[in-house]
Amino acid sequence: VQLQASGGGLVQAGGSLRLSCLASGRIMGNYNVGWFRQAPGKEREFVAAIRWSGGSTYYSDSVKGRFTISRDNAKTTVYLQMNSLKPEDTAVYYCAVKYGPPTTTLLADYNYWGRGTLVTVSS
Repeated sequence: VQLQASGGGLVQAGGSLRLSCLASGRIMGNYNVGWFRQAPGKEREFVAAIRWSGGSTYYSDSVKGRFTISRDNAKTTVYLQMNSLKPEDTAVYYCAVKYGPPTTTLLADYNYWGRGTLVTVSS
């Protein structure tokens, strides 16, 4: 499985960005896709996840109500729509795949990782 994240950039506080995660390779039906982020000097943390089958979504408290994770079945792409961005959202964002239930927020549970995409929010 290969994952390619894109869509990062520089945006002012209050602005929006949409990240994309394209999955290719041996994609099986029962998997989960998560977004994680790592700010400078901090540990990587969970942001959001979606269960491919059924579409259940999960969010960290810090982004709930501002970010929306979604999927496009035909394109095997997962999106992270980020609205009302804050300077503290500045980080490298990574997408990752976990096979099988349950959907979790733990980094160690995810089997495949893509390269990150940098999001910078200026104040």
